[in-house]
Amino acid sequence: MPGRFFLTRPISEMAQYLGVPATLPPQPSRRNIQPGQEVVVLKAKGLASMRWGMIPVGRVNARGRPVMETIINARSETVFDKSAFAGVGRAVIPVDGWYEWTGEKRRKTPWRITSKDGSPLLFAAITDMWEAPGGQRVDQVAAVTCEPNADVKPIHHRMGVLLDQDGAQVWLNGTEQQAQGLARPWPEGRLRIEQADDVDWSAP
Repeated sequence: MPGRFFLTRPISEMAQYLGVPATLPPQPSRRNIQPGQEVVVLKAKGLASMRWGMIPVGRVNARGRPVMETIINARSETVFDKSAFAGVGRAVIPVDGWYEWTGEKRRKTPWRITSKDGSPLLFAAITDMWEAPGGQRVDQVAAVTCEPNADVKPIHHRMGVLLDQDGAQVWLNGTEQQAQGLARPWPEGRLRIEQADDVDWSAP
């Protein structure tokens, strides 16, 4: 939806693909990026690092009640008109792929989803800033989701909004109406889905 990301290629290679300077320091290969951890994001001004998961302090839902849960994924159908997302920014999360699970508890099957051509996957995302106790400011991000395409539907009822390179620039710099037009399932046939039994889920 996504549940976890992975990014194994060097930051320099990802920056080159995105056409921006590699302003972040080199990072180790990461095969298990979990909510609450830092992820690389592309903003209009270049690469940055943000916490995956938005703590919506001070935000309210449509009924005026405080939003309590940490948001790691935001529905594209409501992200532009829900009061809980008022004033958020836009970013792109570039990764090599993501994971989903099927099955019952304790017997779940992990699935790895990547692009068939080996290129990075670019997730549409929203951003916010949380001022933590003591004045610490935390940049935070949540992926935007939509209905699944035919590739993903057998394993999950939602998928992240994926963008091509041109679409990523529109998401970052376009109008709200233009951004809404990108919130649709990725064309089918472009993703590779395989079991991910080789991942150490206790490792970062």
